[in-house]
Amino acid sequence: MKTIQNTTLSKKDVGKEVHLYGWVAKRRNLGGLLFIDLRDRSGIIQLVIRPEDDCYEVAETLRNEYVISVKGTISLRENPNEKLPTGEIEVNVSEIELLNTSLELPFEISEDTTALEDTRLKYRYLDLRRQRLHDILTLRHHVTMAVRNFLDKEGFLEIETPILCKSTPEGARDYLVPSRVNDGKFYALPQSPQIFKQLLMVGGMEKYFQIAKCFRDEDLRADRQPEFTQIDLEMSFVEEEDVMDVGERLIASLFKEIKGIDISLPLRRMKYDEAMDKYGSDKPDLRFGMEIEDITSIFDDTEISFLKSTIEENGVINAIVAKGVSTKYSRKEIDKLTEYVKTYRASGLVTLKIEDEWSGSIAKLLSEKEKESLKETLHLENNDMVFIISGKREIVKVSLGALRLKLGKDLDLIDPKRYELLWVVDFPSFEYSEEEGRYMACHHPFTAPKDSDIEKLLTDKAHCYSKAYDIVINGYEAGGGSIRIHNQQVQATMFEALGLSEEEIKEKFGFFVDALKYGTPPHGGMAFGLDRLIMLLAGTENIRDVIAFPKTASASCLMSEAPNIVSERQLEELHISLRK
Repeated sequence: MKTIQNTTLSKKDVGKEVHLYGWVAKRRNLGGLLFIDLRDRSGIIQLVIRPEDDCYEVAETLRNEYVISVKGTISLRENPNEKLPTGEIEVNVSEIELLNTSLELPFEISEDTTALEDTRLKYRYLDLRRQRLHDILTLRHHVTMAVRNFLDKEGFLEIETPILCKSTPEGARDYLVPSRVNDGKFYALPQSPQIFKQLLMVGGMEKYFQIAKCFRDEDLRADRQPEFTQIDLEMSFVEEEDVMDVGERLIASLFKEIKGIDISLPLRRMKYDEAMDKYGSDKPDLRFGMEIEDITSIFDDTEISFLKSTIEENGVINAIVAKGVSTKYSRKEIDKLTEYVKTYRASGLVTLKIEDEWSGSIAKLLSEKEKESLKETLHLENNDMVFIISGKREIVKVSLGALRLKLGKDLDLIDPKRYELLWVVDFPSFEYSEEEGRYMACHHPFTAPKDSDIEKLLTDKAHCYSKAYDIVINGYEAGGGSIRIHNQQVQATMFEALGLSEEEIKEKFGFFVDALKYGTPPHGGMAFGLDRLIMLLAGTENIRDVIAFPKTASASCLMSEAPNIVSERQLEELHISLRK
């Protein structure tokens, strides 16, 4: 059995005989002297084979990614390599055993590989040999173990919940699994363990957690996969601050243990409305400024027609300021930014360059009073650039928020080594869906409303807020949760507010509603996105980097070729026929 990892060896082991296993990362012949970089999970160590060695003939046949076993003695290197943990030593090889050969590789296994991502995903088992991915998966292991140890000490019990569940399509689309023994019926893969973890509280477990696999059939992006992992937890007899306290202490312990970074607690709290007003996002990135400013009142008496119309239609006029960059943006660059904000439904983008003579799309239309007010309100100086969007409040905030993030990256305003954490609290209970033509739950139907808003659930949905909270790290929603509804009457009112009939309630949540009638304790919890958390700790923006076998943006696995076509016999057993 392999007992030694390459990088556990150092100059203190000089003279020691070792038996190592691994892959040939590189072979070099320097005037008959052979050098081999032997790679294992931990990293590289250099092997030396001389022409007079008995194993020289075997060493000459070795190629990249051949699997070998070697025996030899540790010695100091004449020319140390400071880039390697083992750079001060090498192994003088006495025996080599060839364990397996390898075909010619489809791409070079190196940290600076130029292979396309699709190629690397097709041969993921080869890509996993790169040290960067080794390090990330090792980090993921350490994080998972640290989470388990922390929550165990806090008195939580790790309890598994079902994977084959009942479909309750109230959020994202479910992945459905046909039942062979129940003709015409389907299971759903869990979007989260939400109902089951609440039932564990009904069952008296009091503190539960799980490293839970979850599934959502939704459009993918760089930080989203169809199957993902949550650090899921639930607690009885708690209020919002209790859950947030456990959550932020867990995160702080991870940053300390994994990154050696001290996180100051308690974390900052920011209300949802403030986050949207200042940053145009419910997950604001606080690593740079450039807050959104409301400048509507400056144009109360404006003669600029489209701004005048905005005010008459109860819209808003907002702006962000990029300091000292007016010379960096040409007309062509501004046009690109205009097209960018239009993808967020903005009608257009107004820009102003603040120089000796103001320039921009509305510069000549501004009155002197409006210029002075803009200069005072936005603290403008020479070479500043103002970006203005007008229209419906929600569109203006979201589009300016997206532009703010783009400018932050484009102008290198974000320190990638800096971490800014906060809680966003007091989320709306409802959000209006244009597609559905009704108000829907902003989080899920079991989120408790603020006590002061219970009376408004049926009469003023637009101004109801919930006991919900998200933890945000560097502009990513790293986790979130809420206090749950434990009162039967409040839950019934919430269902009514969502427009669910008695039949729908019974069909979707009947067993859960029944459970609330049997002494349900006050309870709440949250879930952290493990994949996103690893992304943040590993310093990558691609979620596929932190998952051993990820899917593509089309939810397919290029390596295993899933999803795939199944046989007619399998379909018949499941009572399924495919539409031609």
